[in-house]
Amino acid sequence: MSLEELAFIVLAAVALFTAVAALLVRELVHTILWIAVFFVDISAIYFLLEAPFLGVLQLGVYAGAVTVLLLFGVMLTRKRIFSREAVTGLDAVPLSLAVVTFIFVVTAVGQLPQSSETLSVYDPTLLSQNLFGTNGPWLLLLGLLMMGAVAGSIYLVREGRE
Repeated sequence: MSLEELAFIVLAAVALFTAVAALLVRELVHTILWIAVFFVDISAIYFLLEAPFLGVLQLGVYAGAVTVLLLFGVMLTRKRIFSREAVTGLDAVPLSLAVVTFIFVVTAVGQLPQSSETLSVYDPTLLSQNLFGTNGPWLLLLGLLMMGAVAGSIYLVREGRE
């Protein structure tokens, strides 16, 4: 077993653990933090598979923006969401649906035709030139707008404002 295979197995185990932990924890904020760790782990898998463009996008969009969006969504809700009243976790129905879905996916993947074609190399140069070239100022403006939204959210949820 090579070092890359061992790293992939470890990263896959961490991804499975964090996904299950996100489902089983009782506090919503802890769920979001486990999801953030999951997103970072998936990014590491992309880097391991030599897809750095996808890895950076995973870090920026999911581990960064989506996690912050979820945390601010929680911050803007009432404080009872942090209490034990907001119980989460797995019941029998979601757990059985997850098992049935897992069995279905394993069966479907086992029936896929095996292809001996080689994959073509993807060059992200054109996409990055389009994204950061002519659309770069718009991307910067979007980032500034998001920073303003974060500052406004912090102002809205800070203590003593009521």
